Amino acid sequence: MTRGMSKASLSTLFLFAAVTVTATVVGCKEDKPKETPPPPPPPAASVAKAGACSSGGGELTDPVSAPFFPKTVAGYCVDPQGEVKTYGEKGKLSMDEVCTTAFDGECEVYKRFGLKRVVSLHYVDGSGKGGSVEVNLSQFADPASAYGMYTLRVVPADPVGESSPRVLDAGAAAASGTGRAYVWRGPYVAELQYINEQESPAELAKSSDAILSAVAKEIGDRLPGPKELPTAAKALPTAHRVPNGILFSPKDVLGATNVGPAAMGFYKDGDKRWRVLSIVKDDADQAKDAFKTLKSKPGTLPISGFGDEGAHIAVPISEGGGGKAAAGPKVEFFIARKGNVVWGVGDEEYVVRESKDDKGRVSKEDAQTQMKALLAAPAPTAGSSSASPATPSSAAPASSSKK
Repeated sequence: MTRGMSKASLSTLFLFAAVTVTATVVGCKEDKPKETPPPPPPPAASVAKAGACSSGGGELTDPVSAPFFPKTVAGYCVDPQGEVKTYGEKGKLSMDEVCTTAFDGECEVYKRFGLKRVVSLHYVDGSGKGGSVEVNLSQFADPASAYGMYTLRVVPADPVGESSPRVLDAGAAAASGTGRAYVWRGPYVAELQYINEQESPAELAKSSDAILSAVAKEIGDRLPGPKELPTAAKALPTAHRVPNGILFSPKDVLGATNVGPAAMGFYKDGDKRWRVLSIVKDDADQAKDAFKTLKSKPGTLPISGFGDEGAHIAVPISEGGGGKAAAGPKVEFFIARKGNVVWGVGDEEYVVRESKDDKGRVSKEDAQTQMKALLAAPAPTAGSSSASPATPSSAAPASSSKK
């Protein structure tokens, strides 16, 4: 983007609207640790002996969640010596107790997403080889809130980093990494952890992948609730989106409260990376309010000729988890509203942070091309599961520097 130009000149160009520059574009940086480690599981039971599953496994004593779990799967079973713990609504333990036993250190994050109930149990290896799988099943106020919590867990600090989990075929959305797996469906999020102190790291990686995939698929198939993504997430283009590359917020986005539901997609094609923002409201008036809030930041420049209204905002990259602006480059996004939908196309924070010049930025022309395609696609309807993704906007940027 040309430097030193007047605001009047800049407003005639296609510019970008900014995101809150955090690792999570749709939430507070404090909510998302750098590598998004999940909360610690309940303490594991002692290693089960060979034949522990010969009687068919332990009892699923919680009548509410019993249909959601298999008693046996892939040679593992519910620990016959273990206990099914329940917290919150219709649980034996209070929601305060879940903070000290299941979600120590991050309970408030779960509560902000509307946590209602938690069930904790574990599976043991019936062959006596020392493996166990800890399971925390969380129920949230609604599917959108659950999906938001799921994406907060699945997307690491950099969604194309080595720690990124792979896509898993289980439930509505699922992901798996070494020793960890996550499943989302309806108002539920299941978090699984594999433990085996008798295995080497290489052995653990292989064993965990096999058993976590099996347990996750069983749970994902059994959980009740819709499998459709929230509309804002489903509307995001699919081509070039990185695996598990969506962050979703039911309410807050870009540092503004009650702007969502919003989804941010992460995209990569070769060495080019960019983001796409989707906000879908029930009607145009609600979308106008959301757009007005987003463009209220100092330094916003209006843009004409795209949808019903457009704007550019540039926000300094935040420093650490405290939200303090760091000196240096800014992340830029172009946002535009058409009817009940607000779209955004712009820079990938990690590219901007590491680049010493503007080569890593999305060019003005590329963003303009993608935005036109987004605005031309059929508008999704809030609450609709049949909205088609705006696939035309998924074309990779043709250049990587701003003019």
